[in-house]
Amino acid sequence: MRTLIVTGPGGAGTSTIAAAAAVRAARSGRRTVLLSRSPAPVAGLDVEPGLTLAVVDPRTALEGLWSTSAGALSAVLPQLTLPPPGSVVPLPGTAELALLAELSRADADLVVLDAGPIQEAVGLIGLPATLRWWLDQLLPPGVRALGAVRTAAVTYGAARRGPVDAALEAVPVIERLLARDRLADPTDTAVHVVVPSRTAAAESLRTAATALGLHGLRAGTVLTRVLPGGGPGQWWARRAADQNEAVTAFGAVAPVHRVPERPIAPGDADAVADLLEGWELPTSGGLPAPAPERTNDGWALTLPLPFAERGAVDLIRWADDLVVTAAGVRRSLRLDALLRRCEVTGGRLRHAGTAEAALEVTFRPDPRLWPADLLAAEGRNR
Repeated sequence: MRTLIVTGPGGAGTSTIAAAAAVRAARSGRRTVLLSRSPAPVAGLDVEPGLTLAVVDPRTALEGLWSTSAGALSAVLPQLTLPPPGSVVPLPGTAELALLAELSRADADLVVLDAGPIQEAVGLIGLPATLRWWLDQLLPPGVRALGAVRTAAVTYGAARRGPVDAALEAVPVIERLLARDRLADPTDTAVHVVVPSRTAAAESLRTAATALGLHGLRAGTVLTRVLPGGGPGQWWARRAADQNEAVTAFGAVAPVHRVPERPIAPGDADAVADLLEGWELPTSGGLPAPAPERTNDGWALTLPLPFAERGAVDLIRWADDLVVTAAGVRRSLRLDALLRRCEVTGGRLRHAGTAEAALEVTFRPDPRLWPADLLAAEGRNR
């Protein structure tokens, strides 16, 4: 396991738990990077042996990118007056892109990513696939091949440089970023969700499990802060009952690790590491990768979507992709060579609302794309 993503709603202690996991990983002998958009939650992490801190400031990252690219843009668009780096306003998604770029550069055995709120974490996890999708839509492989020819023509003076060339120059930059994607293999990525020990958090946790499942990931552990038992009075008894009910509900999503609530926040690396006493670092993560399975009528493709509900999942076939929407998240999955030559015949959600919920999509050979002899043989084998 190469990447540990720690996420959860604001105020649940995500940054502190991410720091605790990073310290424990470094002390176990792994070269570890703690990657975050926030400063370290405790002092002394910067001198912890084997641990490197990497804090990403999206505004600074954008200014640096603009400084290196504004000159090239001015050369091909002299009629425009481009703003200086300090005046550039970040676009939505800049923070996720900056984190992804820093993650791709990380040289470590393990990167512990403090991914912030669940919605932002899911957006970051899906960003590489989203970039690939837009790259294929705006600049499909054939257009990129023609672009390479044009770039050569510009290089040797056979054509004049223009705005198209500036756009084409961005393609290899994106491709290099995607080639270093640490999240590409779900088995190398584990996700831990930090939630408050209240029953109201159970529904959002199930929704998060669905969104993660859409991207091939599972919640490896649910970490929740718990109050000590035995407090006096009716308030304490009611709070303890709600806490126990919440922990039971969380256990249906993933194994639960109870983090004892402390009277004060941890102040150094030793104190923060103690928060995860008895917790073992994961060795792998991810859900089974969807693969075609033979059926009597053709093939079936199964996509795990834990806790997805009927009526809350949408499926569209677009060219060579399946576009699935669940838990407010959309993902485009590229079909393999076999299924690209098939028609979608249906889709159903099995075991809806449970941890085993999965979307099953069925296919049959498309007569327009299968040779007649293979199609005849396929009919005889049914």
